[in-house]
Amino acid sequence: VFIGRLRKKLDPDGELKPIETVRGRGYRFAISRTDG
Repeated sequence: VFIGRLRKKLDPDGELKPIETVRGRGYRFAISRTDG
């Protein structure tokens, strides 16, 4: 529940997906980079 709410606050549109679930380990914070 906590991670779900945090995901919605960090990315309300659901496009970036900054928090990834790592099965058997927990969670990982990762943001894809765009070269510009």
